Amino acid sequence: MPTAHNELITKIMNLNQVTVPSLNVARSISFYEKLGLRLIVKALPHYARFECKEGDATFSIHQVEKLPNGDGIYVYFETKHLDNEVERLKGEGIYFNQLPTNQSWLWKEARLKDPDGNQIILYYAGINRKNPPWRID
Repeated sequence: MPTAHNELITKIMNLNQVTVPSLNVARSISFYEKLGLRLIVKALPHYARFECKEGDATFSIHQVEKLPNGDGIYVYFETKHLDNEVERLKGEGIYFNQLPTNQSWLWKEARLKDPDGNQIILYYAGINRKNPPWRID
């Protein structure tokens, strides 16, 4: 049964960070810096933390002995300048599994993988990010 305290906690909760696994954190640092994240904690060989150019959430990498099976982790980074950003990254030698493509859910997405196989989606959704036509009120 919900209490007033639990309801208050739920109403003030915010995403702090997302952490992905890596076999080699140092190698992953270079990749995520190319994406445009700013390194703010470097505790090699076990951990690194970044901040994005916009917003308050952070992103981190932690060393593991074994990566998860299957598709792994999906991480979405939004940019208003998706096409330009993809071209910039291609120029830096980053390989894309999917170039910018308009999706049926009204987002434009480009897909790539980090050095550990985590799924990275660069996208632009604009107003549809949080307010698609099918949003539940």
